[in-house]
Amino acid sequence: MTMTRAEPERLVALDPARPRAPRRRSGSRAPYRAPKRVLLGIGGTVFLLLVAELVVRTGVVVDPQYLPPVSAVLARSLQLAGDPAFLADIGSTMAAWVFALLIAVVVGVPGGIALATSRTGYAASSSVIAAIRPIPAVALIPLALLVFGNGLGMKVGLAAFGIVWPILFNTMYGVRDVDPVARDTARSYGIRGPRMLRRVILPSAAPFILTGARIAASLAFVIIVSTELFAGASSGIGAFILLASSGGGDTLTVIAGAVWAGVIGLLISIALLWVDGRFFRWARRGEAG
Repeated sequence: MTMTRAEPERLVALDPARPRAPRRRSGSRAPYRAPKRVLLGIGGTVFLLLVAELVVRTGVVVDPQYLPPVSAVLARSLQLAGDPAFLADIGSTMAAWVFALLIAVVVGVPGGIALATSRTGYAASSSVIAAIRPIPAVALIPLALLVFGNGLGMKVGLAAFGIVWPILFNTMYGVRDVDPVARDTARSYGIRGPRMLRRVILPSAAPFILTGARIAASLAFVIIVSTELFAGASSGIGAFILLASSGGGDTLTVIAGAVWAGVIGLLISIALLWVDGRFFRWARRGEAG
């Protein structure tokens, strides 16, 4: 029995057990869903704010005397955007955030590489790390006050201590996750030592390091604002909120300052997500595949 050229294709189409090649439509592209997500997020936020406004205005659940309405909080937040004293406090918080993140990266990335490439170093330091890592940064506020005072050094030191761990461990995991075939291929071409680190290890571990930096950046902002609030720092968003809550207590200003803290934290997260998607999209596609 002879079989024409079209018969195998017909048999593949009739046999559900055989995999079929995906059909491609000419000129078709995958739908871009990012704008839809943004619109849904904005819509959900607006809906939540409207519900909160109605709840406070009606006074059934919350007394407006103790919790101001959303419209008043937003108006006060816009006023703070033009307040030089509040802008100076934001600058103090962000300066501490930048310094703490830089110190954590300078310490965490080389430390993670060293622990991942040296079994002796990892065995010698693992017990010390396991004992120090669980200590909350805010628990060291009294010690930091004695050592650094209530200025910039206290905030930077506490934040750097609290955020170095995600960078350290993500770097270590990234270095250990380097493809052995890539290592062996590089060695066959005579690439060793610092050249191996620069050309093979760091590019492969970079997505892991950035993930650790993203976690550390958000955590650093939380630690710094909390330190300013609980330690009575001389400047910063937390110090501004603490000052507004003292005495009679300006609830409207306190909530408006907290709103700006949330907005800045959100902007930090969005910026780091953009960097991740812009420079390491290839790594995410590899994980999805």
